[in-house]
Amino acid sequence: MSAFHWSELDTKAVNTARVLAADAVEKVGNGHPGTAISLAPVAYLLFNKVMRHDPKDDRWIGRDRFILSVGHSSLTLYNQLYLHGYGLELEDLKALRTWGSATPGHPEFKHTKGVEITTGPLGQGLASATGFAYSARYERGLFDPAAPLGSSPFDHFVYVIAGDGDMQEGVTSEAASLAGHQKLGNLVVIYDSNQISIEDDTNIAFTEDIIGRYDAYGWHTQTVDWRKTGNYQEDLKELYTAIQTAKSVTDKPSLIRLRTIIGWPSPKKQNTGKIHGSALGAEELAGLKEVLGFDPEQTFQVDSEVIAHTRGYQTYADENRKVWDASFDVWASENPEKKALLNRLLAGELPAELEASLPVFDGGTEVSTRAASGKVINGIANVMPELWGGSSDLAESNLTTISGAKSFVPAEWSTHEWSGDKYGRVLHFGIREHAMGSILNGIVLHGKTRAFGGTFLIFSDYMRPAVRLAALMGVPSIFVWTHDSVALGEDGPTHQPIEQLATLRAIPNLDIVRPGDANETSYAWKTVLERRQGPAGLALSRQNLPVYARGEADSTGVSYAGAENTAKGAYVLLEATKATPEVILIATGSEVGIALDAQIALEASGVATRVVSAPCLEWFNEEPASYRESVLPSSSLRVSIEAGIALGWREYVGDSGIIISLDHWGASAAAGKLFTEFGLTSDRVVADVKKALA
Repeated sequence: MSAFHWSELDTKAVNTARVLAADAVEKVGNGHPGTAISLAPVAYLLFNKVMRHDPKDDRWIGRDRFILSVGHSSLTLYNQLYLHGYGLELEDLKALRTWGSATPGHPEFKHTKGVEITTGPLGQGLASATGFAYSARYERGLFDPAAPLGSSPFDHFVYVIAGDGDMQEGVTSEAASLAGHQKLGNLVVIYDSNQISIEDDTNIAFTEDIIGRYDAYGWHTQTVDWRKTGNYQEDLKELYTAIQTAKSVTDKPSLIRLRTIIGWPSPKKQNTGKIHGSALGAEELAGLKEVLGFDPEQTFQVDSEVIAHTRGYQTYADENRKVWDASFDVWASENPEKKALLNRLLAGELPAELEASLPVFDGGTEVSTRAASGKVINGIANVMPELWGGSSDLAESNLTTISGAKSFVPAEWSTHEWSGDKYGRVLHFGIREHAMGSILNGIVLHGKTRAFGGTFLIFSDYMRPAVRLAALMGVPSIFVWTHDSVALGEDGPTHQPIEQLATLRAIPNLDIVRPGDANETSYAWKTVLERRQGPAGLALSRQNLPVYARGEADSTGVSYAGAENTAKGAYVLLEATKATPEVILIATGSEVGIALDAQIALEASGVATRVVSAPCLEWFNEEPASYRESVLPSSSLRVSIEAGIALGWREYVGDSGIIISLDHWGASAAAGKLFTEFGLTSDRVVADVKKALA
């Protein structure tokens, strides 16, 4: 264990951070000063004495990761980024929570240098930190599996500051259970146990034994109690020792329960809910400054010796970086193929063999899009070692397993069905959909691998906060959602998605992809992997769907447009017999078959009918207006067909268009029976079209 050193300047830097937090909230008139004041020594200890990081390069792959799960305490992080030279300056702190500032109310990924993840909703930071730790281990296996633990340039830690609110959110229970099961010794969580929330004393709703719970999850736990004597004492050496002990426990994640007083040493509002989420007020702010030896008349006071001291950390960082660089260079020279893989991933490039690896499905056959997706995953996995994933206990239904690959789990947890390896590739989340979403986000945020996770589309509701956050951050997580309509059948309305497609499409920057056949599924996967600006959800069928002959005529002489058009989001799958169609049938997923059957009947009755497959409306909306008009000319009667609610389709069919939808709950029966009873048939389409044209 390295020796602990603490100077008067360190103390002054901590107190400076406390005052800056109070001043910033006071200036803007709103915010959360309490924890930023009392957590200042904790954050400073991590940034100045514990973590390996480089303020000049916040994307350095050798860095430890820091996650502020208590995102409302954003100043806890902003102050350290300012003090240590990440690019924030006093003017940025003064602009806290205002338009255009680099210091929004909660830390935002891609917005502020040094922020690893957007942490607003409580629980998401800690849950996603589990994904960071997953990713660190998987990448270690990709690049340097044989090196002794602690000797590889790919070894590092994930540090988290969490609070009482995080511990109450259900998603952290799901994730913590998985972290303990996975024996993630690279994850260290400092739990700020101050027993205060917006409703004041947490005893009103929260009295459980957190240490006992985390012990049961398989974590290494410690308690550092700065309140134990009745005379509050910030024992930084004790906390430092606890962190070093946590780092030495390599087969368990670590939780350090830190008993603090929120807002300490604010004279009157410390240890109350009044300091949690509102400005101190002039009198209390002056009192805080006096206690700490600052001039109450000054604001944003930073002595030159303090900023020189804290930004002097860069010299230490440079020395650390040199040591790491030398280790990395040795690894690179000894592992040229792995270095080439790393170079490709850092460049954000896909393997040249990707398209060739996509399976091609024969026209005239029938394959469910979930089964097609399973074949695609296994095809591309052969050329993409960075691709890994699994399911929330639904592997046999989601078909998300990479055949022949080990499971990502300590070998001791192997079962008769699954062979585990700490560097395995197949993920098992158990029945923890919410944590799965958060962990996937953490995996993708940590590095450059691509991770996917599957469940039924209906249970996307359970993971929606993580999905929304992925979209907000622009993180390319991949969600595989099968059993995409009432056609899942006999399980009935509790399992049958109705509103999910529409409400997921309502999330900005989330691509919802519902392929119409197996070959569209291949190109859907390819397009999802090519796009890195946000997450995607694949909505896949349980039931078999016809595979359409692409490019060459099928047995009936019909030829369908190439599946590569999937990347355009919507395209003319089968053209009308006339140059200008009277009717355009727009369908997604399994309903493409209904549209094609309806086209036959309409064309036979003299109605020129075009069929448009629309696997992804988000991609279609990105196409030029000229292309969109060429596919869906406003002069034609447009008809949408989708086994879900009508919401969102009026935009595409126009005021006079027809929406064939499902705006009520499903029922327990076979898929074909449900489609017939609910009017999702070609006969219904034909009848509605003829009525509209009459």
